[in-house]
Amino acid sequence: MRLETLETFVVGNLPPRHGGRYFIFVRVTTACGITGVGEIYNATFGPDVCCAMARDMFERQFEGADPQQVELLFRKAYGAGFTQRPDVSVMGVFSGLEMACWDILGKAADKPVADLLGGRVHDRLRSYSYIYPTGGDVYPDPDQPNAYNDPGIAAEIAVQMADQGFTALKFDPAGPYTIFDGHQPRLEDISRSVAFCREIRAAVGDRVDLLFGTHGQFTVSGARRMARALEPFDPLWFEEPVPPESPEAMAEVARLTSIPVAAGERLCTKYEFARVLETGAASILQMNLGRVGGLLEAKKIAAMAEVKQAQIAPHLYCGPIVAAANIQIAAASPNFLILESIGRFDGPYMSCVKGGIEWEDGYVLPSLAPGLGLELDDAAIAAQPYEGRELHLTLDIAHVTP
Repeated sequence: MRLETLETFVVGNLPPRHGGRYFIFVRVTTACGITGVGEIYNATFGPDVCCAMARDMFERQFEGADPQQVELLFRKAYGAGFTQRPDVSVMGVFSGLEMACWDILGKAADKPVADLLGGRVHDRLRSYSYIYPTGGDVYPDPDQPNAYNDPGIAAEIAVQMADQGFTALKFDPAGPYTIFDGHQPRLEDISRSVAFCREIRAAVGDRVDLLFGTHGQFTVSGARRMARALEPFDPLWFEEPVPPESPEAMAEVARLTSIPVAAGERLCTKYEFARVLETGAASILQMNLGRVGGLLEAKKIAAMAEVKQAQIAPHLYCGPIVAAANIQIAAASPNFLILESIGRFDGPYMSCVKGGIEWEDGYVLPSLAPGLGLELDDAAIAAQPYEGRELHLTLDIAHVTP
């Protein structure tokens, strides 16, 4: 087989926009006509720029190559331009193209990708989702009560989600995250966070694990204050308590709290995750398959984590093709803990793909279809252009003062 052509697609995510403002998809076709789909989770530049990057990388590194040579393709992309260091934009683009190669290989072998990565060791994957505001947009008015700022509303939705089958729910009520983080949490942020844990725990009891999210918001001392306040509610994890560029600082937090630290959504390649493991910064690794360097790189990271008694919890805040890749790596990883889902993988979120993700009573059932198990819906994609100017996710530019 030889890789012949690349198509790129930018899709506007329909309201309520769970998963971000847009998705970036690729489709690669071989000379013998087999197609593979992938997704780029690259939020640093606008989506059209990312598509141009993908075309450039494909022409330089992938065109005419054998899709089975995934390791060689990684080394060529990783070393391009005399770089050879973790680069989130390069790896985001590479991840989408590499994902498409695995989809091609699975279809050629008539097997799901997990079977090519050592085989499935899990037939059911425990999943969690955010407690999203009901109805409307995922970017609600911050001055109006909603599940992001009102613990009572969040608790009501948590009960509904627990009744649907979810056994773990995530929320991040600790205030805005900004370009100036880490900062000290304000007392009102700590009080609100405690209220969320208290109200949700009271509403769902021990049916549901609490996943406390932050986005690298705090200093080490600030994270320690927050963790101490949350420990009585026994969350399953304290997510990315300090900015991701300093695993040594995050390791200080991990040593100071009994709450397991989870991190990794903004990291790429085995090299960055190796620092997390070596320093003891996190015992739950949240690689995103559309950014980390693809499926093979994620498999290597999962193996490194296994040696350190760490687990993986693939991160998802992008589109359904990354979701499908996350599912395949989770199914093939002995140290899988839990999978992030976007709700129950239904509704507008799945409108741009053909096929589905099977969610049942709090678990995802890995696809047994060849490849990743999803195809792009060209007509739906054409009807959903992204017409905004904002990036997939944005940080606040205001200082947060105690």
